[in-house]
Amino acid sequence: MAILVKGGTIVNDDDEFVGDVLIEGDKIKQVAASIPAPAGATVVDATGRYVLPGGIDTHTHMQLPFMGTKAVDDFNHGTRAAVAGGTTMLLDFVVPSRGVSLLKAYDEWRGWADPKVNCDYSFHVAITYWDEDVSREMGVLVNERGVNSFKVFMAYKNVFMLRDDEIYAVFARCKELGALAQVHAENGDVIDIQSRRLLKMGITGPEGHMQCRPADVEGEATWRAIMLADQVNTPVYIVHVMSKEAADMVAKGKKEGKLCYGEPIAAGLGTDGTNCWNEDWRHASGYVMGPPLRPDPTVKEYLMKCLSVGLLSCVGTDNCTFNADQKAMGKDDFTKIPNGVNGIEDRMSVVWEKGVKAGVLTRKQFVSATSAAGAKIFNIYPQKGRIAAGSDADLVVWNDVPRTISKATHHHAVDFNIFEGMVVHGVADVTISRGKIVWQDGELRTKNGDGKYVPRRPFGCVFDSVAVREEARRAKKIKREPYTGPVFVPKK
Repeated sequence: MAILVKGGTIVNDDDEFVGDVLIEGDKIKQVAASIPAPAGATVVDATGRYVLPGGIDTHTHMQLPFMGTKAVDDFNHGTRAAVAGGTTMLLDFVVPSRGVSLLKAYDEWRGWADPKVNCDYSFHVAITYWDEDVSREMGVLVNERGVNSFKVFMAYKNVFMLRDDEIYAVFARCKELGALAQVHAENGDVIDIQSRRLLKMGITGPEGHMQCRPADVEGEATWRAIMLADQVNTPVYIVHVMSKEAADMVAKGKKEGKLCYGEPIAAGLGTDGTNCWNEDWRHASGYVMGPPLRPDPTVKEYLMKCLSVGLLSCVGTDNCTFNADQKAMGKDDFTKIPNGVNGIEDRMSVVWEKGVKAGVLTRKQFVSATSAAGAKIFNIYPQKGRIAAGSDADLVVWNDVPRTISKATHHHAVDFNIFEGMVVHGVADVTISRGKIVWQDGELRTKNGDGKYVPRRPFGCVFDSVAVREEARRAKKIKREPYTGPVFVPKK
């Protein structure tokens, strides 16, 4: 059945106008100033509201097995929360344990997701160890499974962390395959040393998590990741940029012409790490994530300004949620607190409040940050991230009215919300996913399995300049006459 969205202000990343959107099946059929309603069509009156591309969360971890437990937002609860907040696609991570086949892990994650998802999704794949089998399976994932991005960790020593030479090899393989390299950028060796030092001092609470990985630890690793990628001549995407220091390294790389992208997340744009010093252990532990939220309350405004001028690119969430009893695994040792926070439901509202309502982002920049830029970087644009004829019928009718964020009303499975009590403007009145209304008037209309896996092609726009750069930077050999003079021979 057709859906006609009438009279709203349609906003793309490069245009804004009042008009109508006609949806037939799972595609947008027509966008025009005025479209007559076809017989039998469902009409959604968007007068006085905005019609935006459905949001794309570039970074989630649904039902992730981690630190001896599993994230409580599974692919059902996570995607229900997503559409309630206006997000219609998420990019989740397959994270195999060391030694586990990438293909086996991918198939396992697909088995978890496909029966449950209420909106579209795709997968990044983490590289947690390196050998020839991993290299071969990366090729299979790109060529046969629609994966075009691989993540490495510079942190989580002895669990996920790779050495620099291994990271270089992964980057080189990404370049061959046309896949985007992603990095969790923190200095894992320093974190390991500092964690043990703090525990010996008797600092066991969530504040220890903050103190073992200060902003310089993130900044150093961010620049090292950008340098390594530049040596390979391949683009790199820094996930969850959480500090001024890391943002500055991405900015430095861009100014020097390096192919680097930075992703802030809703948590880092909407709250801060002072909560980890709260005297209530449960409250403090609810904010533990890595890299950590910074105690400097001005960081969130700094990151938003970086986003507004293009130094950072698109907003994810790192949604990875754990209940109180799971967080309490680390009640006597902060290194055992499962890392992760919520964000997928509130991401767009937080960016609207802290960006658009604060006068930092335009509405078009908001669309770029919450959907279009991510679609372009991960090579699914204009299928996703745009309201245009032929694009997927994923959109949200967005209302600039206030709401109060609370765990009592959110659609996550988790018992905590890091934005608790925050008043934000920007509400998804209607969410349409794959041509179906899945959220309207505060009610979910989702059906498990209605979302689909979206394969992504390699060699997206982030690779546009790689070949030219390769030629321009080609190593040169100087022709000269052989040296025929004396040669010193050291004594044995």
